[in-house]
Amino acid sequence: MAGPTGDDEVDSKLQEWLNLDRNESTRAEIQQIVDKGNVEHLRRVLLKRMEFGTAGLRSRMGAGFSQMNDVTIIQTSQGLSKYLLKTCPEVKKKGVVIGYDGRYNSQRFASLAAAVLIHDEIPVYLFSAICPTPYVPYSVLHYKTECGIMVTASHNPKDDNGYKVYWGNGAQIISPTDKGIAESILQNLEILDSSWATSTVRSSPLCKDPSATILEAYNKDLSSLCYFKEKNQCSPVTFTYTAMHGVGYEFVRKACHSFGFVEPIPVQEQILPDPDFPTVKYPNPEEGEGALLLAMKTADENNSQVILANDPDADRLAIAEKLPDGKWHIFSGNETGALFGWWSWFSFVQRYPEFPVSDLYMLASTVSSKILQTIGNKEGFNFEETLTGFKWMGNLATELQTQGKTVLFAFEEAIGFMCGTHVLDKDGVSAAMVMSELATYLYNNGTTLYNKLEEIYKTYGYHLSNNSYYICHEPDKIKQMFEEIRNYNNTGKYPASCGQYKIKYIRDLTVGYDNSKPDCKPVLPVSKSSQMITFTFENGCVATLRTSGTEPKIKYYTEVKPDPQKGMDRLGAQKELDDIVKCIIKFFYQPEKFGFIPRPL
Repeated sequence: MAGPTGDDEVDSKLQEWLNLDRNESTRAEIQQIVDKGNVEHLRRVLLKRMEFGTAGLRSRMGAGFSQMNDVTIIQTSQGLSKYLLKTCPEVKKKGVVIGYDGRYNSQRFASLAAAVLIHDEIPVYLFSAICPTPYVPYSVLHYKTECGIMVTASHNPKDDNGYKVYWGNGAQIISPTDKGIAESILQNLEILDSSWATSTVRSSPLCKDPSATILEAYNKDLSSLCYFKEKNQCSPVTFTYTAMHGVGYEFVRKACHSFGFVEPIPVQEQILPDPDFPTVKYPNPEEGEGALLLAMKTADENNSQVILANDPDADRLAIAEKLPDGKWHIFSGNETGALFGWWSWFSFVQRYPEFPVSDLYMLASTVSSKILQTIGNKEGFNFEETLTGFKWMGNLATELQTQGKTVLFAFEEAIGFMCGTHVLDKDGVSAAMVMSELATYLYNNGTTLYNKLEEIYKTYGYHLSNNSYYICHEPDKIKQMFEEIRNYNNTGKYPASCGQYKIKYIRDLTVGYDNSKPDCKPVLPVSKSSQMITFTFENGCVATLRTSGTEPKIKYYTEVKPDPQKGMDRLGAQKELDDIVKCIIKFFYQPEKFGFIPRPL
């Protein structure tokens, strides 16, 4: 007898889903799709399973194995729990930290994860209220747990959620841990009755609430990044702060006390957590003016000079400053990284002038500006480049620390900043405080953030960039675009030029090719699961094209450092860089051919 859809494969998975799911909402959602006879929709949500990777999970919330819901959260947690029991002998003693943000279902997903772990006799430190993402990796180090879980989709649209995993070193998981967890999930798909028992989680002797302890400890450790507290108490700068409808405000407010600042002026419409993000199309301060309109309005009304903006889970920071002409300058991630890098170096050597410079390090991802490398070459500290994502910088930082080295700062151009090493991930709360002190110091000395940035570039050399992205929800088209680059114009080779601009070197970290090396093998790790190609042009411009691990975006990053000795000034270099980007879009991206959508203005 035929099943409800008449498609045996779909009907089999549908029955499997109905046997597993006890959530009335998602059961009703699936039934509604069945009733409408939408077999294609069922195939999409039931036949393809969400993949667990180095970013953990991140996807749309809804019914089915390809989306975030009770069933997939429980299955993921069961796999993680069994992997912990197998690989971490002390996990029943050390436990796991679990935090969550203000999105729909975040608290429930966190409780389900806790129920699974508690059934396996693993202690959990489960936050009793929303918290910033950086509080979880901080807690892993504070309590010396084996693992941390943060339920968040960061700055993704409101319908998404995620499940981010940290390991015992306080950094996000990387290979082979992610692969081991993924295999364990597939081996533990049958859901136990106990996994639904969220009502008894809080009363379990294995469940502790770390909220108050971590708030106090975090802010105490945060004060180690403060160098001029007495000056901060009478700052000439008035700061405006937006939480972008996320978790950040209360935590930034408390952090201000550690640095001696008065509390910032809140953007009232965005200060409380709201999973609908009603005032912004995209809850991401990286999107620029469109995301910061209310912050600018609030700042203008209060004669405030500097805006601090966290994303909804408070792990990123955007800043803007009012210029003398009344316009706002929104600093790019690379510009903010330059300011933080200079300040991290300047303030540290002020306090520790005898510290051996050869033991100091700063880090940045490969698609970020090389300004830290340039500063390090002049000042003597070390610079290391990693793959994109703080999972790489966090794990490298732990390696350097075991060697007795000190990591001052790390950043990625997507407004992610790690000041110090109390949190081995991007941290928008500590970044907001360090930036506030930097601004206060500059204003006390008669200058501004914008002027200081110009001074940094004049001292160390301009680093010009042009970064953006296209949107595509069809992975096959993205793959085709990159494959056509590898087989350019059906030659079986990479392109020798892009428009009129000749290419000197090509590095492809998807297939493991780098012709700048004698053996054509790249130094950075290769990942077949993501697309990433870097072009170094004859004129010195470096351009990287890559896919996002968490969003349907094909990003491009470009940078050039104009060399005055070669007759190239700043304006000329920027013009040429912008033209190269136009060529990259025309010849490599081919948005009309593939139907790619430009970044929204």
